Amino acid sequence: MKLAIYARVSTEDQTTKNQVHALLDYCQKRKDIDELYHVYEETESAWQRGHQKQLKELIADAQRGCFDTVLVWSLDRLTRGGALKILEMIDLFKRHNIRVISYQEPWTEAPGEIADILYAITGWVAQMESQRRSERTKAGLERRRLEGKDIGRPTGSKDKKKRSNAGYRLRHAQNAVGKQKGV
Repeated sequence: MKLAIYARVSTEDQTTKNQVHALLDYCQKRKDIDELYHVYEETESAWQRGHQKQLKELIADAQRGCFDTVLVWSLDRLTRGGALKILEMIDLFKRHNIRVISYQEPWTEAPGEIADILYAITGWVAQMESQRRSERTKAGLERRRLEGKDIGRPTGSKDKKKRSNAGYRLRHAQNAVGKQKGV
């Protein structure tokens, strides 16, 4: 088996090292792994479409046939988009004869069609967990607002990485076109 590892965390405050260490240890204990092709490490939210450069690279290498198995910490590292998104992701790999193994969900190695149902349930759970986290954050922000406390970034703080202003430019252009049409 020629294996690729994909590890993802959502924020700069987290590290992929814990996942990678456990996954490499798992690989060493297995006798059926012939080669570790590459370790893809990502620090991006699963909701930030288009920003997951390592996932794109993993998929491109899968399409080129660079490996035959992907090992992830858990399936929600691939996507938190729900049942359909996880099934689409697994199907994408299957179309290239690549299986996905999850360290946290050992049933991913089980043969048979029951796996599709379990993939869907796992995708749904990941999506619900993400929604609940978002709701808790919004509730905390609302509580702070009601208490009269500041919400958001402290005055004078700066971004760690440069933000894209493409959306602002697009909206400005759309507004300009709308004004010309009298909208």
